[in-house]
Amino acid sequence: MDYQLEIKQIVDYPRCRIYREFIRTLMNDRNIRTNGSSYLFYYTVLCSYANFRSSYRRLDGISYLIGPGEWICKSSEVSQWFRVRYQHQAMSILEYLQDQNYITFTRLGRGNLIKFCITDWKKHNMAFDYNYPCQKDVGFFFFPIAAVHELVSLGKCSEMDIILDLWMHTIYNDEQVQGSAVGPVVYFRNCTGNPLISYSELAIRWGISKATVSRILNKLQELEYISLVSFTGKHGSVIYLCNYLSTMFNISDVMIDKEEISMAFQIPVHLSDTPSLLEDINIKDEQISIIEDEGCVSSKQVSVSKSDIRSVIKKVAQILATQGIPCCECPRTLYKLYPLSDWKEGNILYSLKIACGNGDIRYQFEVTLHPVPAPDTPKVNTDTANTSTEKIERRSCNE
Repeated sequence: MDYQLEIKQIVDYPRCRIYREFIRTLMNDRNIRTNGSSYLFYYTVLCSYANFRSSYRRLDGISYLIGPGEWICKSSEVSQWFRVRYQHQAMSILEYLQDQNYITFTRLGRGNLIKFCITDWKKHNMAFDYNYPCQKDVGFFFFPIAAVHELVSLGKCSEMDIILDLWMHTIYNDEQVQGSAVGPVVYFRNCTGNPLISYSELAIRWGISKATVSRILNKLQELEYISLVSFTGKHGSVIYLCNYLSTMFNISDVMIDKEEISMAFQIPVHLSDTPSLLEDINIKDEQISIIEDEGCVSSKQVSVSKSDIRSVIKKVAQILATQGIPCCECPRTLYKLYPLSDWKEGNILYSLKIACGNGDIRYQFEVTLHPVPAPDTPKVNTDTANTSTEKIERRSCNE
């Protein structure tokens, strides 16, 4: 037997490029709290001041030689960077980072000056094998992703830590990550290629409660740091970053269309024997029209009963409503379903049109149902599909 061999490289992301200007923006944003114990923000701030080339800095009449990965400053400056009230708090943070082998530091000038060195600076930031000139407030540096995971696991993350964690795990336009072509999406590199994540997972990752996760993400969305797309039930959420492209690549940012993002993911739907899949939105059966004369939408071997397909449409309406389509919350909206095929590659296809009460078509979607057998059960007749996977693809936009 002949085979065609295909080899695909799995891209890893060992480090992230961080612009110093972005860190300065975070440091000056007083709306974002820094009270946490993961130290990601503090370590990133120190990295943002580290030298790329050997130079001298003159303080209190003395010139100090600063090598790559080093910097010297006044003790009061460190307190301002970390946004702590007292210098002994800043010293405590530096001592902890030194104990964890992230930095080394020395107090000079009777304790008024601090000279610190990033431990692995040359490993991650000397890719050119020569000293690269870089001013303190412009340019970028590389931050190791492994250090992000280590630091966020040390303790409770602050709002600053969370922003940096999201920023350093953002992927844009990578075919291996779903939804990244739409915009810069947060992907925690779990080898699935799916950026969907639940509040429970984020709560464990950041050492906070689910309620706090919800509050912080909503706050960051209001401050236009992120764009949050949440799905119903336990399917999770997708997080997109705002102003990412303009900061990272100096190009115009992509406007995130939540309606279009919601169509890029597969959402499992379980059709139980009892109705009421929809609690918040009341859709009457009179609003749903199934354009078929028979008792089932499909009259072939594989079929879905009208009662089940009505439940699917109600579930679709619920998903679209959570993504901001106002028509799905209107009691006059009409849902018209047309079968496209009986069975194509294991999927059943429909065309769903959403119209106003006067008959004007506002939205049109393609709905795909793929029957999924129950786990640990033998294969049975597929006359009924009680467990399905729903995939909605946006076919046309608001006319």
